[in-house]
Amino acid sequence: MAEPSHDSENSFLELYLDYTAKTECPTFFHRWSALASLSAWLSRSVSFEFGHFHLHPNMYCLLIGAAGTRKTTAIKIATKLLGKAGYKSFAAQKTRQEKYLADLAEAQEGELDILDTNLWAETASGAHEPADSFIAADEFGNFIGAGNLDFMSILGELWDYEGTYKYRLKNSNSILIHNPTVTILGGTTATEFNRVFPQEAIGQGFFSRLLIIHDEPTGIKYTIPPTPDVAIEEELLRLLREIRERLSGPMSITPEATALLHEVYHSWHDIPDSRFEHYSNRRQSHLIKLAMVVAASRCSMEIDSKDFIYANTVLTIAEHFMPKALGEFGKGKHSGTSHKVLQLLDKAHKPVAFKDMWTHVHTDLDNRNQLVDIIQNLMVAEKIQHIDGDYLAKKDALQETQSSVLDWTLLRDTERKLIVTPLHVV
Repeated sequence: MAEPSHDSENSFLELYLDYTAKTECPTFFHRWSALASLSAWLSRSVSFEFGHFHLHPNMYCLLIGAAGTRKTTAIKIATKLLGKAGYKSFAAQKTRQEKYLADLAEAQEGELDILDTNLWAETASGAHEPADSFIAADEFGNFIGAGNLDFMSILGELWDYEGTYKYRLKNSNSILIHNPTVTILGGTTATEFNRVFPQEAIGQGFFSRLLIIHDEPTGIKYTIPPTPDVAIEEELLRLLREIRERLSGPMSITPEATALLHEVYHSWHDIPDSRFEHYSNRRQSHLIKLAMVVAASRCSMEIDSKDFIYANTVLTIAEHFMPKALGEFGKGKHSGTSHKVLQLLDKAHKPVAFKDMWTHVHTDLDNRNQLVDIIQNLMVAEKIQHIDGDYLAKKDALQETQSSVLDWTLLRDTERKLIVTPLHVV
């Protein structure tokens, strides 16, 4: 069979964006929901040799936006399609860490007996199927709970775990999970994120493995949402079946794509926000995982330069807006209130007066002097600007720069609003 091309009709990801085009949800949320869902579908069927280890395409994605950004729509459409294709390893919407691990252990085909393992709780290769789990939670806080650092730490370990994961329960019994393969597609608001994740989570492994996807409400409204195109849905289901039948084993990468990967690895600059310091150490792994999914989307076992550029482009946009997605999380005593001020100014179409800001946040503060301090700190951080005595947010747009490792034409028109073209002097 001929190698699939990069044409939209041969790509699961691009066809999926056609399928979801007539919704109120941002295209960027649909794109990442498709990426995460396809990564769950692939599980460990494909791998990528990475030194002494193997990378698999599973990923942790968290959609963050204001209420009304239709995060739930994006997640539910993607998971519903996966369910129609026959996927069954969905995690519960709300659980406890012990119950989640017990469910994960039960999900693997065949029971894992302690006698099958060696001293390091490792099993013979191929003795058991991997334990898959797709955490598709449109209210991620309900799934993981508030401030549950232990659960976050466990999920961080499972992101790239190889072998048999052993978890000892309080009653001294142990749960053994062979090759746990966890994918996350969650949704939340910035306010809820502050409630769920304590400041200590910033330094945890889970945080560095999390891809935070941010977008704004589209403003599109459908009184009665259009019925999805049945023909496109059937083609998507056919593509999923073909991907499962044809893709298995280690993926290869072309010399051209390897050269681009080298270029990015040695030239990429850290996200200019100390909260993402640990993310930078895993950026290469995130990029390769994404490239694997993009190649699989066109039913290919080889990552080529176009797959790599696609992956790097969508990841670059996501990274640019990660600090904005978190707002003032983890930055100080009044970080929650600071974020509320930023949200108010960001949505405003004209400068906002101090008294209007006070009306918006007065229940969160003891006195007006605290709001003055917040405003001053935001101005020093260049998050807001002073205009004729009032205040307005500084928009954080991504410039459309020319690069051999980025291709903005891959984006849909509805996504191009995230980017501005710099002025050129003629």
